Amino acid sequence: MSLDFLVLGAAEAGHTGINTGDIVFQLLMFIILLALLRKFAFGPLMGIMKQREEHIANEIEAAERSRKEAEKFAAEQAESLKAARQEAQELIENAKKLGEQQQKEIIDAAKAEAARIKDAAVKEIQQEKEQAIAALREQVASLSVLIASKVIEKELTEQDQQKLINEYIKEVGEER
Repeated sequence: MSLDFLVLGAAEAGHTGINTGDIVFQLLMFIILLALLRKFAFGPLMGIMKQREEHIANEIEAAERSRKEAEKFAAEQAESLKAARQEAQELIENAKKLGEQQQKEIIDAAKAEAARIKDAAVKEIQQEKEQAIAALREQVASLSVLIASKVIEKELTEQDQQKLINEYIKEVGEER
C-alpha cells in the first residue's frame, strides 16, 4: 500500500506544474467572452448610457431655456404691470381734471340760468308793476270822474266828501 501511495503521490507531483495549454485556452475563452460582451452587452449598454446622457443633457438644456424664458416673461409682465399702473394713474388724473372741469361748467351754467331767471323775473315784475300803475291810474281817473259827477249832482260838505271818498276806496278795494 505504501507503494501505491508513492505512485499516486508521484503522479500528483507531476501534475502540479503549470499547464500552459489550459492557460492559453482559458485566456482565449476570456478574450472571446470579452468580445461577445463588448458586442452584445457593452455596446448596447454604452449606447443606452449615451442616449440617457444625451437625454439628460437635453432635459437640462430645455430646463435652462424654460427658466430663462420664464425670467424674461416675468420681467415683461412686471414691465406691463408697471405700464398698466402708470396708465391707470393717468386715467384717474384725467378723470379728476374732467370732473373738475364739468363741475365748473355746471356751476357756471347754473349761475347763468339763475341770472337769466332773475332778469326774467325782474322784467315780469316791472311789467306787472307798470300794468298795476296803469290800472290804478284808470281807476283813479274813473273814480275822479265818478266823484266829479257826484259832486256836480250835489254840493258836498266836507263830511260828505270824506264819506264819499271812503266809500269809493272801499268799492275799489272790493273790486280787486
